[in-house]
Amino acid sequence: MSLAALTSHWYAIYTKPRWEKKVHALLTEKKLESYCPLNKVRKKWSDRMKIVEEPLFKSYVFARVNEEEQPKVRMTAGVMNFVYWQGKPAVIPSREIETIRKFLNEYENVIAEPLNLKKDGKVTIRHGLFMDHEAKVLKVEGNRVKVVIESIGFTLIASVDKKNLSTLIH
Repeated sequence: MSLAALTSHWYAIYTKPRWEKKVHALLTEKKLESYCPLNKVRKKWSDRMKIVEEPLFKSYVFARVNEEEQPKVRMTAGVMNFVYWQGKPAVIPSREIETIRKFLNEYENVIAEPLNLKKDGKVTIRHGLFMDHEAKVLKVEGNRVKVVIESIGFTLIASVDKKNLSTLIH
């Protein structure tokens, strides 16, 4: 058995609608490490307020498994498939899972919104040579974004992975 096969990573799993908690429970029953980020939300009933836990990401659960355990995940009721990126199940860095955990422990009524990249929008590059530089979005092409970096006195056009960008709020 190779070392790579024994190394586990976090993966995003796409579930049937409203099956997030069930999939998490089923994966846990199979002795697989699973995480379903739950958001504490205040709901008003006719006679009282109640805090309920709802999945933060609709139709998504995270699992920490190795390559040999991936078929167990796929065979779980409610699982549609792994979220793929570049032809392979997308690996989620452990630090991002920890950030989600800490954030949900600290706050209630959290809203998860996808990164909204539009032409001419401003972004900050989070990784690489131009880390922390502001850029303007030229074009969005799937998971790649063409940006213009003007702050260095030249106009440079680069194709940057979406995950390396964050939108600027002014």
